[in-house]
Amino acid sequence: MALSRPLLIALAAAAVILAGCSSSKEEGPEYVERPVDAIYNDAVDAALGGDYHKAAPLFDEVERQHPYSVWATQAQLMAAYSLYQTNKYDDAVNALDRFIKLNPGHANVDYAYYLKALSYYERIVDVGRDQKITQQALDIFTELVKRFPDSKYSRDARLKLDLTRNHLAGKEMSIGRYYLRGGRTMAAINRFKSVIVKFDTTDQVPEALHRLTEAYLALGLTDEAKRTAAVLGHNYPGSEWYQDSYSLMLTGKTQDEATKAADPGVFGWGLWIF
Repeated sequence: MALSRPLLIALAAAAVILAGCSSSKEEGPEYVERPVDAIYNDAVDAALGGDYHKAAPLFDEVERQHPYSVWATQAQLMAAYSLYQTNKYDDAVNALDRFIKLNPGHANVDYAYYLKALSYYERIVDVGRDQKITQQALDIFTELVKRFPDSKYSRDARLKLDLTRNHLAGKEMSIGRYYLRGGRTMAAINRFKSVIVKFDTTDQVPEALHRLTEAYLALGLTDEAKRTAAVLGHNYPGSEWYQDSYSLMLTGKTQDEATKAADPGVFGWGLWIF
């Protein structure tokens, strides 16, 4: 997510204001090639102009030449943001980890967590591939919401948490379907149960319940299949997955298209917890 121009200007201006209130004492005997305000202003100009490849090293230069100045801390965050904008996500994460460690009480530390989470979120791949980065995005978004529940960044983080959980649930479903097709029915059951327990608020749950019904029937566990289908019917009565489970329990075959409304009373199903 790109930092808005007003917020970018505000972050940059914060350091300028602090600099105006700082002591006029010299920082030390080290040789300074350029004044700190000159470097920082050049970096901000580059960022505002969209030249983040130029901005990132300039922000780093602020801290390198003036590590104890009031500009240095803000430059750390701006350098990380510039790295994120150039898709150097691992470098951005490293910079943000350093910023968070050194400045846990900074006014913008919530944004640092958010930007770190985005650095993982932007790299989420399809469910057919490894989901380590998806889990990392989930972990950081969760930490952000827990630490800063009232942050404006937490609002967007909650939305992305739902999408991230749904993606991880989709990966579990993909593996479960693969196991079911290959006859590894117990392994498939474990995957489908994992979706129901760990990702119970996602869109994958109705299919997971249906696949569990299918798997139990494949093992001849009719009572377990009936209980699972009952849970599906109670919680998702209008779902196409329930209609498939209903047909499966009646005929042993699923429907390609639902042609009749589900009627749980035929089986006397109630709400079962398994």
